[in-house]
Amino acid sequence: MAMNDGLFSAGFDDLAVGESFETYGRTITESDLTGFSGLTGDHHPLHTDAEWAARSRFGGRIAHGMLLLSYSVGLAPIDPERVVALRGFDRVVFKRPVQIGDTITLDAKVKGVKALDGESGLVRFLWKVKNQRDQLVVRADAEIVWRRSGGEASASPDQGTVSEPVYL
Repeated sequence: MAMNDGLFSAGFDDLAVGESFETYGRTITESDLTGFSGLTGDHHPLHTDAEWAARSRFGGRIAHGMLLLSYSVGLAPIDPERVVALRGFDRVVFKRPVQIGDTITLDAKVKGVKALDGESGLVRFLWKVKNQRDQLVVRADAEIVWRRSGGEASASPDQGTVSEPVYL
């Protein structure tokens, strides 16, 4: 899959509904599952016990849904000069299991843009995580606070001004 990071390099006022991007892949490893279990305390046997998971409906260990959602954020080619913050996810659905050795990619499409103030706007994406067989494994609506082109000068640290944070 070709990565289109031009979208994340664009100013808010240059974004259009329907624009999309795809990312490169990331293969899920056993270390990913054990590390995520250790970090989060989620030690469900579907993620941590090979024998138990082999007897489950999935036939083996699977990745945590939240691990997949977290990795999808890491796959997005976020430009810190443009993106202020990840605001949140809505309507997250885990569609299929991802096993050790599967490779995930992120496809996302701009669903909406809304100016918040002179310095920032809100971009809503349809976020799709897919496996190596192009099957949907996670679907969500993602909202990202984006720096507006007109607000860059007023937010510049060289001018000694600090904008008020946007809390919604």
